Amino acid sequence: MTQTNQNAAFPSAEADLELWPIGNCQASALVDRFSTFAWACLPRIDGDPIFSSLVDTQDDPAAAKGFWKIALEGGRVVRQSYIRNTPILKTEFADDDGNAMEVLDFCPRFRDKGRMYRPVAFVRIVRPTAGSPRMRMALRPASEWGAKQPERSFGSSHITYRHPAMAMRMTTDAPVGLVQQETPFRLEKQMHFFFGPDESFSTSLSSGIGDMLARTADEWRHWVRGLAIPFEWQDAVIRAAIGLKLCQHEDTGAIVAAMTTSIPEHADSGRNWDYRYCWIRDAYYTVQALNRIGALDVLESYLGYLRNIVDSAQGGHIQPLYDVRGNAELLEWEAEHLAGYRGMGPVRVGNDAWRQIQHDAYGQIVLSSAQAFADNRLLRISGAEDFASLERVGERALKVWNTPDAGLWELRNSKHIHTYSAAMCWAAADRLAHAAQQLGLDEREQYWMGHAATMRDEIMARSWNAETGAIAATFDGDERDASLLQLLDLRFISKDDEKFHSTLAVLEKALRRGDNMLRYDTQDDFGLPHTAFNVCTFWLIEALHLTGRKEEARTLFETMLARRTGAGMLSEDIEPNTLELWGNYPQTYSLVGIINCAVMLTKSWNEYR
Repeated sequence: MTQTNQNAAFPSAEADLELWPIGNCQASALVDRFSTFAWACLPRIDGDPIFSSLVDTQDDPAAAKGFWKIALEGGRVVRQSYIRNTPILKTEFADDDGNAMEVLDFCPRFRDKGRMYRPVAFVRIVRPTAGSPRMRMALRPASEWGAKQPERSFGSSHITYRHPAMAMRMTTDAPVGLVQQETPFRLEKQMHFFFGPDESFSTSLSSGIGDMLARTADEWRHWVRGLAIPFEWQDAVIRAAIGLKLCQHEDTGAIVAAMTTSIPEHADSGRNWDYRYCWIRDAYYTVQALNRIGALDVLESYLGYLRNIVDSAQGGHIQPLYDVRGNAELLEWEAEHLAGYRGMGPVRVGNDAWRQIQHDAYGQIVLSSAQAFADNRLLRISGAEDFASLERVGERALKVWNTPDAGLWELRNSKHIHTYSAAMCWAAADRLAHAAQQLGLDEREQYWMGHAATMRDEIMARSWNAETGAIAATFDGDERDASLLQLLDLRFISKDDEKFHSTLAVLEKALRRGDNMLRYDTQDDFGLPHTAFNVCTFWLIEALHLTGRKEEARTLFETMLARRTGAGMLSEDIEPNTLELWGNYPQTYSLVGIINCAVMLTKSWNEYR
């Protein structure tokens, strides 16, 4: 893709979501279309951003901070792409005089001495490819949420930055003095930049980074090789799977909803939220999608995280979200030194949804865990002790399923008995019955089957609205909500049930905006919604396919694929008229939709053998 010239030493004030994720499941960064690191946090994905220009606007070049830019002097970016089946990014530059160079960006990840080497580190390799290119680099970290720049000290081959969260060292074989003062210099050979812990680089920089690059590429290619991908849309599925994998904090197994905070749901909306935490709901959808293509390592790591959450709850309330280490308090505040995405603040840190009551989490815990009772591929098969622990979650679901909660959309100023939440609690009982059957626990199987049957009857009775001819979003209500499309995937209702067909028709009429689906069409804490929620469109595609509208589903799926960024990612929302992406990025929900729909809609491999 050809880009306009942007040769300033600081990022453009007009940010967009053409961002390329790199990472290693410990550290991650978003690289923009000008080869600038615009977002990365220390020492974890939910930490203090060392690169924060994505959510800041500073017009003064001398004051701009929170970025790491590499540019071809007098040139432009002409193409960006990933190395095949990896999150290793290649950015190619050229100018009008025949000079060219390329930049490789990645976070090291490979097996070494019996463990996975995945440091909090970012690597950039700059290569001349034609003529006599002159490069310029500006590395200006930020700290304390944009309030300060870390103190620096210099060595013969490195610059150390005293970030409060973690001291970082940039080691290089480029001229340190020219890098330090951001002076352009001729690139006559390959240059290396390792930005990681404040430690001496243990080998020759050139050979060490070359080895890291090769081993990181091999690690990702072998991971992709183990995926059971559909025949059609292979590249889209692989890219979505890598994106989801990058959203896992492998140290604990937690899966964050997105890498960013405070990208607005639409312009000047105030709907700016911090998504760098592990929602039980989002993580369930992530492992469900990756399970469908055989990425069991993500499930196994996440189940370890989940078991710790369940143990801590001791049969009581479970929050809808936790931080990546399982900590409960996520106090929400505003970072006053960051102006926000395109100046559209506030930039929020933390998320008060941790205080909310959201009953669907109990179902999602059981749904995520149920596979471990039956899948012999797993390293750890769940047994009777795990079942007893999970039953405590089920008992909590039985206690609360028909009581008000904030719902999956996390409404802050109203509570209802939400059909989706109740159905998820039903799923907890239903899947516990299946797990009991797998373990040969006949009495427990009957216990949970009986409760599931009772719950289903009441949910249908209380949510069905004869006047509208549709299942309502709340008990005894008439609201339309795209989450009701998930009743099919839960196996709560059959695709042949006339009540589902009429509900689908009502939802399409109320929520569909061309090729996009809103979450709902009623007033919430911020007024009426303006943007469509991308995963809801994928839920619509699934429903269309399952109810016989197969060609329409395929066409709509292709339309959604065309809306991805160059990196193959999607954000949370899309503006139905302009088709501009909004909301946090990359959004796991949206990537899940790509995988689930591709698996459902694809033609069989057998047709091509």
